[in-house]
This record gives sequence, structure tokens and C-alpha cells, in this order.
Amino acid sequence: MISDDAAAAEIAHLAGARLLDLRAAGGPADQLKAAGDRTSHELIIAELQRRFPDDAVLSEEAADDPVRLGRDRVWIIDPLDGTREFSEPPREDWAVHVALVVAGELTVGAVALPARGLVLSTADAPPMPAAHQGPLRLLVSRTRPTEHARLLAEQLDAELVPMGSAGAKAMAVVLGEADIYAHSGGQYEWDSAAPVAVAAAAGMHVSRLDGSPLRYNQANPWLPDVLICRPEVAPRVIDLCRDADGS
Repeated sequence: MISDDAAAAEIAHLAGARLLDLRAAGGPADQLKAAGDRTSHELIIAELQRRFPDDAVLSEEAADDPVRLGRDRVWIIDPLDGTREFSEPPREDWAVHVALVVAGELTVGAVALPARGLVLSTADAPPMPAAHQGPLRLLVSRTRPTEHARLLAEQLDAELVPMGSAGAKAMAVVLGEADIYAHSGGQYEWDSAAPVAVAAAAGMHVSRLDGSPLRYNQANPWLPDVLICRPEVAPRVIDLCRDADGS
């Protein structure tokens, strides 16, 4: 039997391959979005049920079943993170997220970037990239950039880097293509669970914006904010975020 980490990576890869086939077939954007969400969700659920029939699942594309709160093992999945970008070929900034919480701890994660032919996971976390020589690079939503991000960039003298999905942003930090992903606009657990697990395994700092721990498989799966960044810049970012909140 393969490890949980390897299974997560395999499942994320399989879903990504199916999504690439679907995208290649073309069609109107709205139909492509709906088909992508549904197809990837169904594939991931089928694989999890086949491999781990006793585990619970929290998915963006299914009604929340409170049975998960009493289970020791809970998979948290986002079958298609960045649906808009998926529907706009040849954009690459969309992802598939597969994560596992065991006894309340986030232990496993895999993020597939199918359009880039990549799967990053806790099974084989990438090494910490060398520090970037130049201004810090702060990731921001390409469609809904926040005032918080703009102000933080000013305080850090950082460059804003627009990008699509949360998973793509987080993996840009892991791959050394950016330095900071500081999201203040709120997300659900499935948006960050797998990216946080992979980033932590790769040696990156992961927390709430105030430095407090991120917790998963909560009764309310809403997370107000998340910080994923290079460890050497984390103290400064956290201090600035605390000052902005008046704490």
C-alpha cells in the first residue's frame, strides 16, 4: 500500500489529467467551468472512496457532512481551484488540491498545476529555493486585488504579482517565483489546506496573518486569512499585519 502522501499526489495528478482532456475538448466558458468542477470532484471522490472507504471528505463541490467532525481522518479537497483561469486557455494559474487532516492536524497535501505539468506534494517536497535578489514579490488576485495587499506592498517596498488561484499563488512561493502570499479576503479550508501542507513541508512559513496557527476540519470551514511566505520575511509581514489590525 502506498503512503497517504503518495496517494494524494496520484489523485491530484489523475484529476489534473482529466481536466486537461476536458479543457482540450473546448466549449463555452460557463460550460467548461461547470464540467471541470463536476468532473474533477467525481474523480477525486471515487478515488478516495476506493482507497480510503472509512475516511470523511470536505469538498468545495459537495454539501458539508458534519460526520467529518467526529472522524479521525478527513480529506479536504478543492477539485478545481481557479475555475475562471481553467476556462481561459492557455492560462496556467489553476490547480487541484488534495489534503488530509489526521487527528486534527494537517499532515498531507498535494497541489497539481496541470497546465504546467507539475504536482507538488508532501510526498516529495521541493527544496527551499534561493532567496530572490531584488524587491520582494507579493502575490495578489488578478481579478480582485485588495487594499490590504496594496498597502502591504507599499510598506515592504514589494512588487505586486497578479495571479489566479490560491493554489497557484502558494506554489509560486514554494517554487521561488514569488516571496509572499498574504490573503486577507477570507477563504474556505479547501482553498488553503493542500497548499499550506505543501508549503510547510517545503520549509515555508505558514500561519494566519497575525502569526497564529491555521486550523483545519473546523465546524465552520471559513478561514479569514492566510500567510504563506519565505521564513525570513515572515516576522516583518506579521508585524505589519498586526499593526494594520491595531493589535
